[in-house]
Amino acid sequence: MLKQEEMWDMSLGGESRENEIPHVVGNLCFGFVAFILKICFRYRIDGRENLQAFKGRSGVVVVCNHTSYLDTAFVYVSARPGQWIRLMARESLFEPLHGLLGQIFSRVGAFPIKRDSADRKAIKRASNMLKNKEVVGIFPEGTRRGKGSQTPELHGGAAFVAKLGKAPILPMTVREAENIKQKGKRLRFPKVTIEFGRPILVSDFDFLPKDERLEACTWYAMRECFALSYRTSAEEVDMKALYPDAKDYTQAFEACPVPTHTSEELVSLAGKAKADAEVLL
Repeated sequence: MLKQEEMWDMSLGGESRENEIPHVVGNLCFGFVAFILKICFRYRIDGRENLQAFKGRSGVVVVCNHTSYLDTAFVYVSARPGQWIRLMARESLFEPLHGLLGQIFSRVGAFPIKRDSADRKAIKRASNMLKNKEVVGIFPEGTRRGKGSQTPELHGGAAFVAKLGKAPILPMTVREAENIKQKGKRLRFPKVTIEFGRPILVSDFDFLPKDERLEACTWYAMRECFALSYRTSAEEVDMKALYPDAKDYTQAFEACPVPTHTSEELVSLAGKAKADAEVLL
């Protein structure tokens, strides 16, 4: 049997199919989890073409706001069966049941990161996955909003991983997941909508001071996630209320709007850049 640590450094659904994690367990998990979620929450996926455009053509970092334990399951099924989202998850999730849970998570492509630290191994793994044209999933808040003991914070980690892997960032949300189980209330079964937004380029934030670019990029991406969640414009999202301790970049982006892109546009640009580089060689 493959060890967890082995699978964290193996490929899954990328350009290189050598040394790839076997798909059997992942496919079985998808079939089971998707069936249960469909029966219980009648979920639908909007904007999936924004993710599918990158398949086999470019890596991409998918970011999502975090409101429920079930977010991870919905994010996982949102890409399948055509793609795999390799979720970056906290290290402690790989330990329960004598590592059995970690074995399952690893089989479906997840890999661990140490919370509250600059985990260089996890960052390097993620950047290598992106260079192999894989999809990496990150919850930049690090903890569930309104559910855990920790207050969600914003860091530049997602943007840093995207920059190292030379990949765009794709915001998404899982709408209504926060209403499945609220503290002190009975379990509910709302209709859940998973929605992907438009991609973001880290390089579009170069107009900001160098030491603020990554944090501002993650801030912007999360504002897009909450705009999808609230079904409103990004400008109407009150980021100061959501992240009272983070710097507010609202005025900076009003003064210098960030360009909008489509997934097909970014994939075409990446393909052209690669072709130009091959000509020079």
